[in-house]
Amino acid sequence: MQLSKKILPVSSDKVMSPEAALFELPEKVLQFGTGVLLRGLPDYYIDKANKQGIFNGRIVVVKSTDNGATDAFDVQDALYTQCIRGIAEQQMTQEYIINSAISRVLSAKTQWNQILDCVANAAIEIIISNTTEVGLVLVEDDNILANPPASFPGKLLAYLFERYKCFHGDVHKGMVIIPTELITDNGDKLLSIVLQLAAINKMEQHFIDWLEAANCFCNSLVDRIVPGRLPAEEQKAAEATLGYSDELMIMSEVYSLWAIETSSHKAKEMLSFAKVDDTVIITGDIDKYRELKLRLLNGTHTFSCGLAYLAGFDLVKDAMNDKLLGEFIADIMKLEIAPCISGEIIAASEADEFSNKVIERFRNPFIDHKWLSITLNYTQKMKMRNVPMLLKHYEQHSSVPAYMAMGFAAYILFMKCMPGENGLYYGERNGADYLVQDEQAAYYHQLWKQYSLQEIPLLVLSNHELWGTNLSALPGFTDAVKFCMESINDKGVMATLKDDQTS
Repeated sequence: MQLSKKILPVSSDKVMSPEAALFELPEKVLQFGTGVLLRGLPDYYIDKANKQGIFNGRIVVVKSTDNGATDAFDVQDALYTQCIRGIAEQQMTQEYIINSAISRVLSAKTQWNQILDCVANAAIEIIISNTTEVGLVLVEDDNILANPPASFPGKLLAYLFERYKCFHGDVHKGMVIIPTELITDNGDKLLSIVLQLAAINKMEQHFIDWLEAANCFCNSLVDRIVPGRLPAEEQKAAEATLGYSDELMIMSEVYSLWAIETSSHKAKEMLSFAKVDDTVIITGDIDKYRELKLRLLNGTHTFSCGLAYLAGFDLVKDAMNDKLLGEFIADIMKLEIAPCISGEIIAASEADEFSNKVIERFRNPFIDHKWLSITLNYTQKMKMRNVPMLLKHYEQHSSVPAYMAMGFAAYILFMKCMPGENGLYYGERNGADYLVQDEQAAYYHQLWKQYSLQEIPLLVLSNHELWGTNLSALPGFTDAVKFCMESINDKGVMATLKDDQTS
């Protein structure tokens, strides 16, 4: 049997099943997007709050793209199972939750008028979105009177304009708008696009004033790996355990964070679901949480990906299970990166606690995170995520950061590549080609073609255009990178790590 209201409550003690009263809760949220990140994070928190009698509101979801249909949501009464798997406090954990937060799913393409009808519901005060980074763009010829407008910002502007008209410009009927797209200052960017669209569409000034004064566009940061549908065999096993089939079942890791930036007391009251979990953080400045994620999680990934891949590991979890590489990844994070971000804003204890959680996430046996995927735009990631940490280290210490030097050495070796017949560039690992997806691939091809391994570290590190600074001026760093490159080239990654550990 398929998951729907008709089979509730589910008899299995393996799953948390919703009570009937939850289906009677009023609609309080409009959500643009049906994707797994939204269902695995914001919708997870709202469902959790509803089940504890805190938020008491459901979500109207707008399917804003033409891909796929809403059939599965209709058949399953918008119910779906979330399987949460991973390591928490050094213990393996797994739980199943039937999420009942979504009341209905409407298609922007075929049900736009029904979506606009939601403006009359004064209880709907929150808008959440995740239309991917591509969704937060200005489409200058977007017509907000179209059925529907082409872009997400156009749809949002049209909706807010109808809200404004419905309540005659009442400043108390504005909304809290939280984009979760993975863009820095996503709320500020969305507001800027909406205001530009309003000007292009020659909308009345009174509405534009209301748009800015009555509505709260919040920057936000979301952090949870939600791979989505389980592999076929695991899906089959889960359904056998639970006693029903579920076309919408998703899997996510245990860790979750939703940081929302606002100083508005009214907005905080509207976002009452935050009370359900201390990993929903409402604050006047989310930079601290962005810095923790960018440096300790993303930065560690970037420093480690070339090294782990050249060592022969394809998946993050497999490298973490190797003693030498697992220790390298933990040590570069805790011993070199964490001290660089610790200070007045981020306490050393906060950096250490976050690092421990990152290590657990990297070790999650249920997530197949590929190192090669992490090497996408490798050079830009090194510049944005890690060069500031390298410079910070030298501000704090007179010694060479040995782990960072090793990470840089592996990066340069990974970027040794040749052009293929298709115009792409490929490196070689153990006789097999791998794709180098980096804007600097052609530069590195020419570099390796013209110069020796001993010459290349100085040329790369002194390239101001690459890094925005001269890294070869850092005392001892060039020699350390050169030494690591020679060792990896001669003996391999694992022997180099072993020698480094015993030296």
